[in-house]
Amino acid sequence: MRPASAEPSTAGERPGARSSPAPAAFALWNLGFRPFYLLASIFASLSILLWIGEYAGVLADVYLRDPVWHAHEMLFGYAIAVITGFLFTAGRNWTGQPTPTGGLLAGYALLWVAGRVSVLAPYPMLAALLNAAFPIAVAAGLAVPLARSRNRRNYFLVALLVLLGLATLAIHLARLGIVTWPQRASLQIGLDVVLFVIAVMGGRVIPMFTNNGIPGLRATRHPTIEKAALGGVLALIVADLLRIDASALAVLAILVAIAHGARLWLWQPWRTTPAPLVWVLHAAYAWIVLHLVLRAFAAWGYIAAPLATHALTIGVIGGMTIGMMTRTARGHSGRPLVADRFEVACYLLIQLAALIRVFGGILLPDAYRATVVLSGLCWSSGFALYAIRYWPVLTRARLDGKPG
Repeated sequence: MRPASAEPSTAGERPGARSSPAPAAFALWNLGFRPFYLLASIFASLSILLWIGEYAGVLADVYLRDPVWHAHEMLFGYAIAVITGFLFTAGRNWTGQPTPTGGLLAGYALLWVAGRVSVLAPYPMLAALLNAAFPIAVAAGLAVPLARSRNRRNYFLVALLVLLGLATLAIHLARLGIVTWPQRASLQIGLDVVLFVIAVMGGRVIPMFTNNGIPGLRATRHPTIEKAALGGVLALIVADLLRIDASALAVLAILVAIAHGARLWLWQPWRTTPAPLVWVLHAAYAWIVLHLVLRAFAAWGYIAAPLATHALTIGVIGGMTIGMMTRTARGHSGRPLVADRFEVACYLLIQLAALIRVFGGILLPDAYRATVVLSGLCWSSGFALYAIRYWPVLTRARLDGKPG
């Protein structure tokens, strides 16, 4: 069985290795990362442009209508698309079994697009069903190769995808007045689930990528810290399901932040600056610690809750996904594992978006609207640059002629 990561067979290539000219063959449906990274990046750029246009009063409220839908589309639109692309790609490595490709993969992409369109249509029950169906369908698509290979280590991902489907269904049903569960509670649980997926996958790949990319560096993991960090995020999911007292939630968030800070320290992030493909993942992981601390401060009433939320959505999710979307796309297209200036620009724009959105809101409360707009422009520019730069990478066959 291959290592439990999305690292391709070309991951061990020498960083400066030469590659043959890119084949012209159309390859968008060859492997999961291709359509979903492309769709996610285009959607991330355009949807936020529309959102900030509405927020700033330049456009009429015709798209997401309120902050709940903005959050819904970033979580159940953008984030789930990247997770799908990653899991359908990594799943093949983990199991040695095929994951959706060709027409089936195109069907998954069509279902995702239908979910994005449905939130604009006057058919709320259809939107509920389509948006809930996608993560559950992805769970089924991942469950098949996992079951065939008896890869029990990753069964939990199937359960988490189903939970995401239930969370988005709860949001829609609450909107329709069918259930009384708060929409924002479902959003928070969805964010917790994505945070757990990132924490698990980050713990698997970041130390490995760090040791492979930085000669002489030995990023390590400690069993007790690993259990505390991952168990802590699971405890947060349970706490949000039970909607526990804010003071208790704050204490829990601080304890989980300490565990993740200790975990990150063992990976020696201060030594990763020579390798952008590595430091971008460390920077994103550092936002986990900051998010948890800010979430505690928000529970205590010291800062506004959206600042803590955006430390997660932009800093953690945005930073980690842009880092993994570049690295795995390079590896699985047979390209050298070295970031160019375009990719570094993407990383910096997403980090800048997070810094402006979080610290601009804390330090410049009188300019809050301006910080939101500027942050959104940075985010949109970063993902637009990725879509433009990676369009030929994601739509053309591998440089080395291998499948995928």
